[in-house]
Order: sequence, then structure tokens, then C-alpha cells
Amino acid sequence: MRRGDAEEELMRALHEEHAAALWSFALRLTGGDRARAEDVAQETLLRAWRNPEVLDQSTRSARAWLFTVARRIVIDTWRSAAARAEITTDAPPEHAAPDDTERALQGWLVAEALDELSGRHREVLQLCYFQGLSVAEAAGRLGVAEGTVKSRTHYALRALRLVLEEKGVTP
Repeated sequence: MRRGDAEEELMRALHEEHAAALWSFALRLTGGDRARAEDVAQETLLRAWRNPEVLDQSTRSARAWLFTVARRIVIDTWRSAAARAEITTDAPPEHAAPDDTERALQGWLVAEALDELSGRHREVLQLCYFQGLSVAEAAGRLGVAEGTVKSRTHYALRALRLVLEEKGVTP
């Protein structure tokens, strides 16, 4: 028998005896994806064609070999797909909203600490830090000299630091 005839006979035997069962098995392995099942069955039959000694075994042994090869092909495909998994979407992913809880807690602590300061110290800090006025603008609004605003700011910050430390806030 010529080599071409032997190969043809091998392929005919593979198709007649095992193709339907292999196709059904591959379809189950791929979750009903017909295209992937065809690829798996084709690759399995190609490997059997490369290893003709498989068909020299009993029909049950040959089919077991084919099913094992098909299962390994599916697993290998799944592993390689998982390794390079790409997620596609029509819209870009949402950005995570920043958690402002810590900032809110710090704001409450500072507000409580400001309430414990003297009126003059609280007033100068509100004008210079929270309203963003310059020393000259704050002095004009308070009707005091610029040097007074600077010294009140210095002592107000010092007092604020002490109150915050008493509340357990460390710099």
C-alpha cells in the first residue's frame, strides 16, 4: 500500500469510528461553542494522524486517547487565553471615587479645635487660612496693624496645634 493510500485509510478510519463521538465531546468541553469544538476536534484528529499507532489499539483505547488529547487542547487554550485575557468595552471604566472619609473626619476635628480657640485667634485663622486673605487685607478688615495679624496668626496656630494634640491628632 502506498503512503498516500495509508494516510487516506487512516483518516477514513478516524472519521468513521471516532469523529462523531469526538465532536460531541469537544462540544461539551467548549460549552456548546461550535466553532471552538470544530477547532478542537480538527486539532485532535491532526494529532492522531501524526501518531498512527494510536489506531492500532482497541477502539476504546483509541477513543480514550482522542478524548484525553481533546481535553488537553481545551485546557491549554483556556490557560493561554486566561494568561492574555483582554477586556473590551464600549465605554472606559469608571474611575473610583476618592474616599473622603478621612478628610471629613479631619475637618470635623479642626472645626472642633477652632471652637476651643479664643475669638481673636479663630477670627485671624479664618480670614488668613480659610478665606485666603493676605496679612494686609486681614489687618484692614480687623482694623489692626499687620504685625498684630502676624503675631495673632503665629499664636493661633500654636494654640490650634496644642488643641489637636490633646485630641490625639499628631502631625
